Parts: sequence; C-alpha cells; structure tokens
Amino acid sequence: MTVSGETLSLPARLHLLSYDPVRMRPAATGHQAHLVTAAALAELARRGMLRDEGGTARAVPGDRTGDPVLDGLSAVIGADRPRRWKSWVTHRPAGVLDAVRAQLADAGVLRTRQGLFGRTRYELARADTAATVRERARAVLTGAVPVAEVSDEDAALVALATAAELRAFATGRERRAYRARIAELTERAGSAAPALRKVMEEARAAITAAVTASAAAGVMSSGG
Repeated sequence: MTVSGETLSLPARLHLLSYDPVRMRPAATGHQAHLVTAAALAELARRGMLRDEGGTARAVPGDRTGDPVLDGLSAVIGADRPRRWKSWVTHRPAGVLDAVRAQLADAGVLRTRQGLFGRTRYELARADTAATVRERARAVLTGAVPVAEVSDEDAALVALATAAELRAFATGRERRAYRARIAELTERAGSAAPALRKVMEEARAAITAAVTASAAAGVMSSGG
C-alpha cells in the first residue's frame, strides 16, 4: 500500500501493526526493535539485496531500493563483518526502529510528542492507514485469502507479527486457533528465495527468544 505516493515497506507496515487502535500508541513490547529489524532483513532478502552464504547475510554490492531505511541497513551489513541472520536481528536494532518511525512521521502517518525526560514519543496520526494495514493482514491470517494467493511479503508480515505475539494484531487465542495457517504462511514467506527462507527461520527464532526473555523479565519484576 502507498501513503503520499510512497509505498510502505514491510518494516513500516509491521510497526503499524503494533499500534493499539484505541490508544493510538504502540503496545509496550521490549522486542519491538528486533521485530522491525527482522522485517527489514526479510524485505532486503525478498528484493534480492541480501544473499545467504553458509548461514551469514551478505549484501549484494551496488543494489539499492530507494528506501533510506532499507538502503541504510544494507550498507551497514555490507561494511560490517559477516554475521548470521539471527545476529543481525539483535545487533543494534534500535537504529532501524528509529529510522522507520522517523520515516512514518515524515509521511504523516505518525506524529511526535515530547515525553518524560525529553524522550520522543510516536503516536498514530493516520488511524485509517494503520487500519488498512491491519485489515489486510487480518484477512491473510484468518484465511480470507488462500495461502497460494498470498504474496511472500504479506505472508512474511503475518508470520513475523504472530512470532512477536503482537496482541494489538492477534490475541493468544487467535494465534493458537490459526497455528496451522501461520505455519503455512511462514513456509510461503520463505519460498521466494533461499535467503528469505533463512532469514524467516532465524528471525522468528530471534524474536521468539526476545519475547520469552521479555516475559521472564516481567515475571521477575513483579515478584512472580
């Protein structure tokens, strides 16, 4: 989908899925940065700008998408030492999240507010855009569209969102009810290219680990 003539990337759409449609703010998740970075890796792999070499991510020299967030991450990967896909999900992911938020703010989809201690908060400015992203993703999740007809990008969107347990997108009960469907969508997402299959496998594993660690930290802080 497009906003102001610009196509929303996979990481931008995935970030919008994390916003609570009532409170107009993202749900509090300690793994949001990992999720957005995983989506950016998947987008680059889907476009053929990253290739898999023995389990490590390699940038394809000279290729550009025209999207500053994606091109920026591709440049970082190209200049850094070889790392496994899973490592890139957790390697300084905050920079990718900040870039995606700023991009959405520039497009008028988000607006900024100054929070406590001078921190910038991002809230939804275009609830209609977020709703359109959500409705399309929900149709993919619930089976309104046959898996064979789902694009690899939409399949990756739902596969990553459910791995991150985004409650603003799907409840735990829904994730369990559509478990088989999610598995099919994950397979569909990785079918486009060997690199995309690898990034989907390792990104989901990294996000799941982040979700588990976040949940454990919450239990410890509450004294449970």
